[in-house]
Amino acid sequence: MSGSALAVLITLGPLLVAGGFLLGRRTAPHGRTSDVGTPVEHATFETLHTASLAAPPLRAGLTEESARKAARRLRSLLGTDALCLTDRERVLAWDGTGDHHGARVMERIGGLLDSGRGTAFADACDDLDCPRRWAVAAPLTVDHRVLGTLVAYAPRESAVLARAVGEVARWVSVQLELAELDRSRTRLIEAEIKALRAQISPHFLFNSLAAIASFVRTDPARARELLLEFADFTRYSFRSHGDFTTLADELHSIDQYLALVRARFGERLSVTLQIAPEVLPVAMPFLCLQPLVENAVKHGLEGADATASRITISALDAGAEAEVVIEDDGVGMEPDRLRRILRGEGGASTGIGLLNVDERLRQVYGDAYGLVIETGVGAGMKITVRIPKYRAGVHGS
Repeated sequence: MSGSALAVLITLGPLLVAGGFLLGRRTAPHGRTSDVGTPVEHATFETLHTASLAAPPLRAGLTEESARKAARRLRSLLGTDALCLTDRERVLAWDGTGDHHGARVMERIGGLLDSGRGTAFADACDDLDCPRRWAVAAPLTVDHRVLGTLVAYAPRESAVLARAVGEVARWVSVQLELAELDRSRTRLIEAEIKALRAQISPHFLFNSLAAIASFVRTDPARARELLLEFADFTRYSFRSHGDFTTLADELHSIDQYLALVRARFGERLSVTLQIAPEVLPVAMPFLCLQPLVENAVKHGLEGADATASRITISALDAGAEAEVVIEDDGVGMEPDRLRRILRGEGGASTGIGLLNVDERLRQVYGDAYGLVIETGVGAGMKITVRIPKYRAGVHGS
């Protein structure tokens, strides 16, 4: 179980007790058994259901929009008449009546934002009919930083509400921490893609342009065709939108890459493709296959004694997954050296493509989806990539 998931479970325990008690007072039927069990069981179910509805907006971080979407669910969870969410500077959302109390919230929680400790305060207003006479505020924290507060209002002091607000605020903080982890993962993926783009070797670009130039006089039509392939390949590799693509787009980019390689090596390179049409729409991390094909070309053709190379690329339907296999008959590699590369111990310029792709697949799909590599000295290399056909948050663009 991941640390984030464990944090959610740890936080939900007290939340269920406090939130379930408050919801139970409001929703449990008196004098009869609920359709889903006892009143306590019914209140627990309602608490879980309400918390599940409040979580998705919070996973976007603490913004005005996410606060507005979550506030109603959080107020229902606490069973209070009014509730507001703030950041460190202003009220982001108010749910319930008596929103005129929101004008002075930031003054009342200034000490909380500095200290990170919850507080309760009397908050009567000039409207004698307004039932909101008391409020309790709890901090929303991520990595020991106070990002904002959760403030609940009630007609009178309540120790149960004070405890419940504290527990709900801790649960909200867990959701905000998960949102921060999501953003960190996105930033990491973007950094790794930049590193991978930087790894597209300058000598490959130079050799491609040199090969194109060699056809300018002898075969202008071929030169023009290769120049278009080069433009499309570089445009795709350096595109600025989206962390994900489709298998079809990735394979199309590989085809352009291989066209440029063939222009240089001619008949020395033989490529066999076996593609199942039904897997072409599958979404996958951007620029995941091209480095593997480049690795196959490098080990098959760029060795000192290499005279010819055969590369096989297959993308097949494997039930809930698409299975991509890239195989070459090149020089291969010692398994111990491969393990060092995948641990990041291969040096600054050794195997960065393999390591980068392996790490990104694990980040997106989990450790079970890392690269599977079979190799040996003089035995070529076979790389298998498994891609789930459907995964939340993974959409081709």
